[in-house]
Amino acid sequence: MARSTHRCVCGAVLQFRQDMEKERGTVSPTWKCKDCGTPVPGTVAEKISHQHPS
Repeated sequence: MARSTHRCVCGAVLQFRQDMEKERGTVSPTWKCKDCGTPVPGTVAEKISHQHPS
């Protein structure tokens, strides 16, 4: 299965769960770029959140 990636507006390439921060206190998971805090689109974030560097 191919890995999903997302390029944030700050230039960071998000490939793994460690590249994002999960926003607490929301009903559904909201993920943000760890570098700048920009929200990551839901479907992309969901795919990336299941990827681990191994």
